[in-house]
Amino acid sequence: MSTKPRGYVIYRGPSLLDGRPIVAVAITKSKNTKTSNMVQTYIIRADIDPRDASRTGEDYSICGTCPHRGTPQPDKAGGLAKGRSCYVVIGQGPVIVYKSLQRGIYPAATTHKAIAALGNGRMVRLGTYGDPAAVPSYIWESLISEAKGHTAYSHQATTQGAAFNPALYMRSADSEQEARAAWDAGQRTFRIVSDVAQVLKGKEILCPASEEAGFKTTCNACGLCGGASVKAKSIAIVAHGAGAGLIQ
Repeated sequence: MSTKPRGYVIYRGPSLLDGRPIVAVAITKSKNTKTSNMVQTYIIRADIDPRDASRTGEDYSICGTCPHRGTPQPDKAGGLAKGRSCYVVIGQGPVIVYKSLQRGIYPAATTHKAIAALGNGRMVRLGTYGDPAAVPSYIWESLISEAKGHTAYSHQATTQGAAFNPALYMRSADSEQEARAAWDAGQRTFRIVSDVAQVLKGKEILCPASEEAGFKTTCNACGLCGGASVKAKSIAIVAHGAGAGLIQ
């Protein structure tokens, strides 16, 4: 009996950030405890191991101007970018997806109908790894067209050529100043803070799925991070993950 694939390639083509080859893969089952069983999407370089992409700076194709990428150190034989503060552990999900991609185990979903079916009745996470604005917007529009809801975050609000859509994306903000500028533009933000006391009352709420909020819910059940199409305050979360100590 054949086993149903766990993932599908929903985009293979040039990055909107620099034109280099990237792939977007939708993973249909997840054991992530914070998000719960959402459809997860990984955006990776099609031709470079994610660890090497980080170390050499080639991850610009999928991360763009995100400050949490760290500083490239291409002269090193291995490892990641210096000072990388992103919470995603590259050696886990991104590398697993890349290796699975190289083995050819992910079939391609190439039509609107096929992509929409992957998100049908589900909560979808745009950019489990990588910035969704690197991928043409029609891919995500198809994926969430029949979905129950989605979450999406992007650092590319001011990046030329990026498919940033504030109606669908939370703008990733790294300072109060940046967040206030986004709010003035009618955008909702997802901001990393170093302490709960930094959450701006009246403008932001603490992520309900975070440790500091008592894990009140999961992203799958919450759905507040759906951009300006969701009528709610912006979201803040205390720095977490492997790079939390590098965030001030």
